[in-house]
Order: sequence, then structure tokens, then C-alpha cells
Amino acid sequence: MSKGIFRKKSITRILADVESGFGDSEHTGSHLKKELNVKDLTLMGIAAVVGAGIFSTIGLASFNGGPGVTILFIITAITCGFSALCYAEFASRIPVSGSAYTYAYASFGELIAWIIGWDLLMEYAIGNIAVAISWSTYFVNLLEGFHIHVPEYLTVDYFTAYNAHRDVQAFTASHNFSAITDTLKENALAWDSAPGFGGIKFIANMPALLITVIITYLVYIGIRETKKATNAMVILKIAIVLVVIAVGFFYVTPANWHPFLPNGFSGVMKGVSGVFFAYIGFDAISTTAEECRKPQRDLPRGMIYSLIICTVLYILIALVLTGMVSYKDLAVGDPLAYVFNKVHLTKLSGIISFSAVIATASVLLIFQLGQPRIWMSMSRDGLLPKVFSKIHPKYHTPSFATIITGIVVAVPALFVNLTIVTDLTSIGTLFAFVLVCGGVLLLPREAAQTGRFHLPYVNAKWIAPVIFIGGVYFFWNNIVGLFTSNNAHENFPFFIFIILSAILTVVAFIKNLSLIPVLGLLSCFYLMTELGYTNWIRFLAWLIIGLVIYFTYSYKNSKMNNEDVKTIKGLE
Repeated sequence: MSKGIFRKKSITRILADVESGFGDSEHTGSHLKKELNVKDLTLMGIAAVVGAGIFSTIGLASFNGGPGVTILFIITAITCGFSALCYAEFASRIPVSGSAYTYAYASFGELIAWIIGWDLLMEYAIGNIAVAISWSTYFVNLLEGFHIHVPEYLTVDYFTAYNAHRDVQAFTASHNFSAITDTLKENALAWDSAPGFGGIKFIANMPALLITVIITYLVYIGIRETKKATNAMVILKIAIVLVVIAVGFFYVTPANWHPFLPNGFSGVMKGVSGVFFAYIGFDAISTTAEECRKPQRDLPRGMIYSLIICTVLYILIALVLTGMVSYKDLAVGDPLAYVFNKVHLTKLSGIISFSAVIATASVLLIFQLGQPRIWMSMSRDGLLPKVFSKIHPKYHTPSFATIITGIVVAVPALFVNLTIVTDLTSIGTLFAFVLVCGGVLLLPREAAQTGRFHLPYVNAKWIAPVIFIGGVYFFWNNIVGLFTSNNAHENFPFFIFIILSAILTVVAFIKNLSLIPVLGLLSCFYLMTELGYTNWIRFLAWLIIGLVIYFTYSYKNSKMNNEDVKTIKGLE
């Protein structure tokens, strides 16, 4: 079995499957049109990145890290940059729409491909839940501008309302009234005003359900964002962000930037899930490889350009937000609208809310289109039931997979909070990046070709050990804490990071590994450790469920396995 679970799908076969219509396009037997150039890819990257992150999760990240959250944006951008280059290397060799799932099938084999495919399902689904929750916050804010009030218990999840009710009671009892923020009051009101029976309250985020149903319907009937529409939305997003930066600059109070690191570096790193969540959209560009005119050249440029532009915008937005109000006030779901309300620019706040509604809905549409096609791709390889690759006879979309996608996003969006879903999305995305960076190291080196991207080779033989020694010096207190802390289990992710880093350093020294994938692995490993022990447990539980499904269904029904069986019978 060990050979079977690691059987690889050769690059030649992957390309042949695409040529025969076996790719990820909507219509079986058809090919995607090659229409995208560098400008289009850059704008698509911005479209995917400038969404819920800049309109929502940046608030909590700023609350945790203060003005110093800008450092985290730079760290995250560099990490994504290493991964983007590795994605680009794969895209230049395998210019198809399979993204990390297909890359893993070619480099690691079937089991790892299944794991990354299963991981991507979580990433897309939970990412969409986060976007739906963020959309709900801005939609409710927009309705308030028209004096339409939605009851609080219909705009928040159950556990957030319950925790707020409990916290307000505790702070009131201890006379710590300063700790009761406006957001905490609203969430507590949701609990207090909600109808129910006995101790059970009816509390659910209904706007999040509404937008998910609408988007799922649009995807089901085949509505797709055209290149022109995507570009128009990006222009709208960038215009609003630039207006926010320009106007907000005049309301900045420099004193709010002091101290720059109010909670230290550890406080900055608490926002890693929210900040990284803001960037995960850039890898969606890799799924457009079949639609690029020159994917080997244009994909890496589009990825890097969009990362640079978005990083600059995020840093400027973070500085404006933390300069306009104290970072302590930014633990809200709609930080941009909130800060302009605080300075009594309510009209601009309304414009921001309207823009956020459009921006986050478009992001939801992009990723809600993507997840069914991942299911469809895995189904065509035999790893999921055939019904997931069923194409609707009228709308020519993966109908069953689209409906299931809507259900797995809509139901949790009613009841879970934004922090949980962004943490899980971030750890899933980082895991995907780890496998892509590692997969590049397994590919045989090829000579550079004209018009095709080639990952620059820098020998990591001596650089990796220097980085490891420097890391040990920088994290010495953390390493000592592994053996002296009373909460050893919570430090387990960091312990794994140290072990894997040491192994990778030794292998890099012996095998002369390429530096960029090594740096990508190290940076992604580290950011994963910052996501907390609880998120690792949840993530591992998800992977275990996936492994059970693989060994009970996918392994036996894999098309590669069936071909192996036929070959063995033929030899007999």
C-alpha cells in the first residue's frame, strides 16, 4: 500500500488530461480561453486580497498589535512572496487549474495530494464563512445609515452574544466599567433581547446566511465574473481605500502611534491569523493558469505585483486606523466605517460600508466559484464520489458540489465567530504553502527557458545554518520556555517548528537545497506556530477526518489505483 498511496501523477499525464478536456473548466471537454495578461492577473490578485481583510480583520489585528501591526504586514508579505515564487515555479511547469492539489499530486503523490485537497476544502469553506460574517457586519452598518435597524440577535453568532453577556456581568460586578466597550454592549444586548425558551436563545447571523444563499444561487446558475467586471470592482476598492487614506490622514493624531508596540512583539504576532487571512487570496491567481496567455511569464509577475500593491495599501490603512483612534478601540468588525463615525464623518462611513458590501460579496463569489471546482477536480480523479463532478445539463456548472458548498458555508456562518474561522483558514493556507514550497524542492532542476519563469537558484548550504543559528539566538527565551513552562502542551507547535527547522537546515546543507523554497518553509512553519495550540488541534482533527475518508473510500476508488490494478491483472 505504501507505494500506492504515494503514486504520482506525472506532469506529462496532467497536461495530457487537460488537452483532452479533463481539466477544471466548467464544461466537460472544453478548454478555458487564454485571455489574461499581467495587468489582469495583478488586478485579480488585488480583487482577491482587498476584501474582508482590509475591511474587517485588520481591526482586531490592530487592537492586538497597536501601530506595530505594520511590521506584521511586512513579515506576512515576505512569507507570501516566497510562497508565490514557488507557486510560480509550479505554474510554469504545470500550467493547469489544479493549484496546490495538482502540484502535490505531481511532486508528493496521491496521499499528500488528497491531504492538500482536503485542506483546501477547509480553507475555501471557512474563508468564505469569514467573508460572509464580515459582509454581514458592513451590511447591517449600511442599513443603519438608512435608519433600518436589524435586531442585534439576528446579526451576531450565539457564542459571541453569550460571552459578551457574561463579560458585561463580570465587569459590572467588579465595577470595571471602562472594559465594557460599545461592541461588547451590543453583543450583550443581543443575548438579553433574543427570544427563546428557557435558557436557549434564538441568536443567529441571518445576513451572513442571506448573502451565502444569494451567491450560491448565482454560482449555481452559471453567473461568472468577467475580466471586465473584476477590473471594475478592483478600481472601486482601490479608489475607496485611497480616499480613506487621504481623508483619514487629516484626522491622524500622532500621539495615538505611541507606544508603537504597546503589547510587544508577541502582541503584534497575535494578529497573525487576521493579517495572514487578508493575504490568502493571492494564491487564487494560480488557478487561472489555463486562462493566461503566457502563464510561465505572467503568473509570477501578477502575484508579486499584487502582493506589493496590497502590502503598501494595508500598511497605510493600518497607520491611518491606529492614528485616527486608539488601537484599544479597534476590536470591531467594521474598523474603517467605525473610525470615521468616531470623527463624525458619517457620510464617508456610509460610503465605506457600501463599498465593503460590494467588495466582500465579490470575494465571496470568487472563492465560492473555486471550491466546487476543487471538489470536481478531486472527483474526476476518483478521490470523491462521481456526483461531485456532475455537470448541470442546463447551467453547465458542478451543480451538486455547488449546493454542498453553499450548505457548508451558510450553516456555520450562522453560529460561529470571525476569530475562530480566520484562525482555521490561516493555518490551512499556511499548510498549503508549506506543501507547495516543499514540492518545489522535490522537482528536478531545469534550465531556464526564454519566456518561462524559472525560480532563481541560490544554494542554501551555508545560508540556512546561519539563519538557524540566528533564529536560535533570537528565540532563545522561547526555546528555554519549552522546558521550563508549566503549559508545555501549548508550546508544542513551537517545539515542532524547532525540530523541523533543524532537520531542514541539515538537509539543506547536505543536499544543497534551493534557498527560496527553504525560506518559504521556515517562514510558513513559524507563522503556523503563532496560531495557537487550539487551532492546531482543530486542524489536526480535520486532517484525521480526511484520512479516514481517504483510506475508506478514496484509495480504493482512485483512478490511478484502478489503473494499477488493471496493470497487475494484465501482467498476471
